[in-house]
Amino acid sequence: MSIHLRETRPPLPVDRLLADRAPGPEALPFDVAVVGGGPAGLAAAIRLAQTAQTAGEEFSICVFEKAAELGGHCVSGAVVNPVGFRELFPEMDDDAFPFRTRVTRESVYLLAARQGVRVPTPPTMRNHGFFTASLSEMARWLGEQAETLGVEVFPGFAIGSLLMRENRVLGLETVPAGRRRDGSPGTGFEPATEVAARVVILAEGARGPLGQAWRARLGISSPSPPIFALGVKELWQSENPPDRVVHTMGYPLPRSAFGGGFMYPMGEGLSAVGMVVGLDAPTEALDAHRALQLLKAHPRIQPHLEGGECLEWGARLIPEGGLGSLPERVSGDGLLLVGDTAGFVDVPSLKGIHYAMLSGILAADAAVAHLRAGVPLSLYDASLEDSEILADLRRNRNMRPAFQRGFVRGALTSVLATLTAGALPSGALPVEDDVARPREAPEPVPSPPFSKLDGVFRSGNNTRDDIPSHLVVPDGVPPDTAALWERICPAGVYESRGDGLTVNPSNCVDCRAADVLGPRWTPREGGVGPRWRRM
Repeated sequence: MSIHLRETRPPLPVDRLLADRAPGPEALPFDVAVVGGGPAGLAAAIRLAQTAQTAGEEFSICVFEKAAELGGHCVSGAVVNPVGFRELFPEMDDDAFPFRTRVTRESVYLLAARQGVRVPTPPTMRNHGFFTASLSEMARWLGEQAETLGVEVFPGFAIGSLLMRENRVLGLETVPAGRRRDGSPGTGFEPATEVAARVVILAEGARGPLGQAWRARLGISSPSPPIFALGVKELWQSENPPDRVVHTMGYPLPRSAFGGGFMYPMGEGLSAVGMVVGLDAPTEALDAHRALQLLKAHPRIQPHLEGGECLEWGARLIPEGGLGSLPERVSGDGLLLVGDTAGFVDVPSLKGIHYAMLSGILAADAAVAHLRAGVPLSLYDASLEDSEILADLRRNRNMRPAFQRGFVRGALTSVLATLTAGALPSGALPVEDDVARPREAPEPVPSPPFSKLDGVFRSGNNTRDDIPSHLVVPDGVPPDTAALWERICPAGVYESRGDGLTVNPSNCVDCRAADVLGPRWTPREGGVGPRWRRM
């Protein structure tokens, strides 16, 4: 029996996320308010402060981060192209940046269940001269640079809604803290705070609810629907870490699924090992956490973990649609979208961090022109057209969409696009929305020894059990759909039990994967969720 997920996915709660009012007289006033303390948001704040300092101007700039501390909700592979850091800090050497190891060797393997064959590294995936790094550590380092420049950084504050009048964004409102499950004030209750801002920069990550709501209100579409992948990662300490960057294809995923594994040396005996699975995959592949556990037992990976210890675990959503899934515009009256919120990820090269930072820099430049002379914020869209970001996304625009038509066609299309620098196939291949794809009822599978709850524990999750649920879940979820949601969620938030669905919102690590195919994720009080330190 086929499952049609669109029929059970609740509508986006736009009216909750967009408040039709101006900030009140008690609102905190800022020239620019940034939502999200990741690389995109912090790069924007730093560029704004640097520009003001150079010109002898004063801009009031703030960054709101929902994690208890900067970097606490940041997780990525990560192999980093340092161009964003070099752009922000041209006077610094690469050794000054918060990187782990320089990439000098790399290998790509096509895996079967018990063996693997090394294959040539595709040109888009060559990382020689780049760096492995922890996104959490990078965010903390960037936050320190921002504060040194006078940016006000507020960790532990989640933004629950945009304040708007006649499609103009005028400010923000935080999520109240200290509420009981029924929403009533509890111990340590803190009411919502309003913020007035001349410019709001949304850097809330992939499938951010505020950006979704703003686009829905203004009718901003994209040529193709956005598609996503879920990445699950672990950080290991062992005596035999890899001596190179490793990427894998094939096992444990079927050929009908897009995704792969990775293992990166992080220095000091640390290894990052992870699995990425496209959410357009068939049902049997959609449990990215289980796929990672199978990958860890493979002979190409297991020797590097043997006798070691898993220190941290995390999961995050990745926008994979590329050029065709970008919004028609990423600027509006009082608002700019940057980084993963806009979809600036190039899947063929497995890169998004430096695009996030470069988009933050361009957004900051547009905001400065607007603050100084009233230049429309659409300057940001114009700047993107001539940027490295869109140049790369245009060249590789058809590689990921082609894999929705099968592995062979995807591989051939990627080769053709590489040989012609993106000229062929001409135009842009359409993609099918993840939620629109019919799925078969999932077959039960044994749970791996390292369970999803083990992962949640290693994420440092510090969410109260009595916090109000931030998940919009419909009533009467069919059992097969509930079982599919259970498989997708890497943190055990959804449990299919007989004819019912049990929801454990305090398990959530804010990866937003289920938001793609099922329940809606909305902002919850700041300071809860995972506390990643080296992810």
